[in-house]
Amino acid sequence: MEDLFGARLDDLTYQDIKGLVGNPEAAEAEDLDYKRAHYGPDDKGREELAKDVAALANHRGGVLVLGMAEAKGVPSRVFDVDLDDHHLRRIRQVVANNTAPPVPYEPIRVSNPDSEGTGFLLLAVPRSPAAPHAVTASPSKDTLRYPRRAGSQTDWLTETMVATAYRVRYTAAAARDERLADVESDIVLSVVERATPHLIVVLAPEMPGEMVINASTFERYRVDLLGTELYLGQGHRLFGHATVGARRLIARESRGDQGVRAELHRDGSAAVVLPLHRNLSKVRGDEVDLQFIEPGEVVYNLLCALPFLAGHARDRTAASGTAVVKTVLVNDIGSHPDASLHTVAEYRDPLPMTVDRLHSGTGRRMETSTQPCDYAYSEATVLLDDVADHDRGLLQAAAVLADELLHAYGIPETGLITTDGELRTNGFTDRNRGALMAWAREHNLL
Repeated sequence: MEDLFGARLDDLTYQDIKGLVGNPEAAEAEDLDYKRAHYGPDDKGREELAKDVAALANHRGGVLVLGMAEAKGVPSRVFDVDLDDHHLRRIRQVVANNTAPPVPYEPIRVSNPDSEGTGFLLLAVPRSPAAPHAVTASPSKDTLRYPRRAGSQTDWLTETMVATAYRVRYTAAAARDERLADVESDIVLSVVERATPHLIVVLAPEMPGEMVINASTFERYRVDLLGTELYLGQGHRLFGHATVGARRLIARESRGDQGVRAELHRDGSAAVVLPLHRNLSKVRGDEVDLQFIEPGEVVYNLLCALPFLAGHARDRTAASGTAVVKTVLVNDIGSHPDASLHTVAEYRDPLPMTVDRLHSGTGRRMETSTQPCDYAYSEATVLLDDVADHDRGLLQAAAVLADELLHAYGIPETGLITTDGELRTNGFTDRNRGALMAWAREHNLL
């Protein structure tokens, strides 16, 4: 689709789409459909919208272009549609209420520069790992019907096809979970001797991609990785060493064994291990018997890791749609279940770890946790584009993952990002607050 348009969907201009008029190469196809106007608000319109998005999700994915008429499938004339929030809310409600499970999609507004508030509305629908999606709108309210794109038309799946699609869904989910576990285990075992707190973030796309590794592509990847600014708003490059591993790229902060390490796999799966700044607390007299990490340290590092991993999956391997993300917080790598068989217990004596705030004035620990925890994890499904593009979806994903991660410490939520993606910068640490605010302003997130 992006080859046809000549640009990424979210970078398209009004003229890019208008220029498709009369182009037979832009005719309706399995992954492209044109609509002259918005879907109607009646039962017929709701069913048509639900059917069109479900049909794309159940096949290869694709794009619905609202605001373009067609003649025999070829775009023929522009009819700008309203791009107001009211129409987007109605589309969201119709899709959510009339497809099962709800079809994931992304609305993209392409404004007419000469007519404010109107233009083209693109509904980008990825191929869905949750397929098959049923239409439940009238006249399907009492039955489940499963559409699928076939050429430029829509067919309905037979019972055999539906059964096959369900089997594929569950088989793919099991394979994805196994892949996530393998990628996590690989990177844990590569840093198994580390004895300080770490955040581990692992991502596996629902629809794997493919990255070609040879001499020429590796040199391009190496230059790209060495130029990466992993830490948001810091303005400096991080990785000092990049090499090839078994079906993956490996990037390290240095040739030493204590910095950031990333493993970026050929299928779009990826993992990164980030050392965390810790504070020591004297609980009994002068004896240090507790270490703690500030919530802002955890959330900031998570915000840095997510777009880095999602960007690899999307931009290097062409994975698309959604991905499963797992985050792990450990007081030392030996506390990870995958590392327990590879460390000698008598040589390990990690301090208990909590997640607490540090008073900037007194330097004292402000108890936030209700109990220590050696190993905590959280999981969520994210949209690759939302996370890779540093937009509000990144904040929303980080909020879900961070809140669940800190439940193990008795903390109901971090209080640093709301679930609708609002940043509360005052709660971040003195070490990263300024950088975070600079990044957030650059991406219009404040």
